[in-house]
Amino acid sequence: MSSKPLEKEFKYFIDNKEHLVNKYNNKYIVIKNEKVIGVYDSDIEAIEKTAKHEKLGTFLVQKCTLNTKNFTQSYYSRVIFS
Repeated sequence: MSSKPLEKEFKYFIDNKEHLVNKYNNKYIVIKNEKVIGVYDSDIEAIEKTAKHEKLGTFLVQKCTLNTKNFTQSYYSRVIFS
């Protein structure tokens, strides 16, 4: 059975949303393998810093909020320029 990319990371966020929001409210968290591996003030910072040690496409950047409108942002860039 094949899953969608980052499906387990997003499921981890949804399943643990209340706890995560209590701990990281309004921060951008990076999730990989069902673990929070980074916490940042912006999505760009989260991507740039995490991409230094993790391959793009292998981690989820999620704004940590209960507001569901923040659940579906997609980035299709292959390269991040600083």
